[in-house]
Amino acid sequence: MPGYQEDLEKFEALNTQVLGVSVDSIPSHEAWAESLGGIDYPLLSDFWPHGEVATKFGILTEDGHTERVIFIIDRQGVIRYADHHDIDDIPQNEVLFGILKEMG
Repeated sequence: MPGYQEDLEKFEALNTQVLGVSVDSIPSHEAWAESLGGIDYPLLSDFWPHGEVATKFGILTEDGHTERVIFIIDRQGVIRYADHHDIDDIPQNEVLFGILKEMG
């Protein structure tokens, strides 16, 4: 998530809205963002009803957590890209920039 903050201007130049979503509570999001020195894009809480959005996207695990997934969704609401990756893996934003440029 901090990598998206670092590249936020590049995402915005590609007419892209970055959002963070997790099943954590709003106070948890606020504390986490503060611990990073702030986040300038929205962090959305899928806390209640717990995991409703994650369930719709098929990424809520049996133990109530979410998988780590990056989605690129176009203006019509169509998922154009999904990348499931390990919690410790930090994907490169350059891959996302290439996909966003292709979508134009």
